[in-house]
Amino acid sequence: MTAKTVFALEPVLANELLAIGAEDVKVLNRAVSFTGTKETMYRANLELRTALRILKPILTFTVRDEKELYTQTNRFAWDTYLTPSTTFAIDSFIHSEHFNHANFVALKVKDAIVDKLRTVYGERPNVDIDNPDLRLNVHISDEQCTISLDSSGNSLHKRGYRIGQGLAPINEVLAAGMILLTGWDGRSNFVDPMCGSGTFLMEAATIAYNIAPGVKISEFGFMRWSDWDETLWKRIVADAKAREREFAHTIMGFDESAEAIATAKDNIKNADLGWKILVQTSKLQDLTAEMLPDGGVAIINPPYGERMNSEDTAQLYTAIGDALKQNFDGFSVWIISSNKEALKHIGLKTSRKLLLYNGSLECKFHNYQMYRGSKKSKYNQPQGTISE
Repeated sequence: MTAKTVFALEPVLANELLAIGAEDVKVLNRAVSFTGTKETMYRANLELRTALRILKPILTFTVRDEKELYTQTNRFAWDTYLTPSTTFAIDSFIHSEHFNHANFVALKVKDAIVDKLRTVYGERPNVDIDNPDLRLNVHISDEQCTISLDSSGNSLHKRGYRIGQGLAPINEVLAAGMILLTGWDGRSNFVDPMCGSGTFLMEAATIAYNIAPGVKISEFGFMRWSDWDETLWKRIVADAKAREREFAHTIMGFDESAEAIATAKDNIKNADLGWKILVQTSKLQDLTAEMLPDGGVAIINPPYGERMNSEDTAQLYTAIGDALKQNFDGFSVWIISSNKEALKHIGLKTSRKLLLYNGSLECKFHNYQMYRGSKKSKYNQPQGTISE
């Protein structure tokens, strides 16, 4: 199988897969391949925090033009997976000099499948882009085409807890990966001083309490497959719930926007995390040491300056740096931003620099150790191998 992820989270995802018992784990580009049983596949969808989709390859072949693509696809025994009453959809991704348009590839694969089933059954299945019974994934890299069953259905970043979102929310998979990259594992406090709609807070809470990230998702793609095992699934979910744990520290968020805080509260309540997370309205610059817990890890996702002039952006980042110096003693602070010039105005020495992408934006993820009297911190140190 293949677990898809975002850039720089491949090693984190590989570790997650090993933890659920996956075998033959290999890091790829924005993906990790592995082998396992049906139980492994179910658990991967339920428990992996940094996976976007879990794909099960069923057909691989060499392809150089549209005729080969059609012929090789049409040869396959699609009646093993589809009947005329089965709706399907195709997602396509190409990195090849032989093909220019992903939509064209999806159309050719669709034609080949429909024609094959019309030959077998005398009638064809229908395409349903929004809610198909079977979602297929076509990936062409150079001259290799792989067609997979998408066991997830919808992207796994859609955890099922979000009611509303702010202006520039971070993808839940990226948020979880960023938290894990800091080394935080629920053994100290966690703070997001510019929390927006609360994504980091909720991802941190599920890590702290060991709550499976997919527990609120109502349906996965594999639930419509012919070999769907509901008994096995119920056992896996029950086992995941039995492994939830207590958390002895504080998860806290702030934002200057009362509207953002209201949205965060709604999302947190919908995630059944209401009593596990504290949020309140406040500018980061107005926070005092007394308002914060006693050290831990903080992640900040400030505006990148796309809606601000450069002078205002520089002043904001300078103010953030001043606030960190004054009130964040004992914290390991991480800041993500695509604005490299603005980050210079933080005015603090970086302990670690990672390269990430927030959507299409190339970002720096910088760590600042706010030491309390010495350069030895009792809090979690960052882990990982990704460097600038």
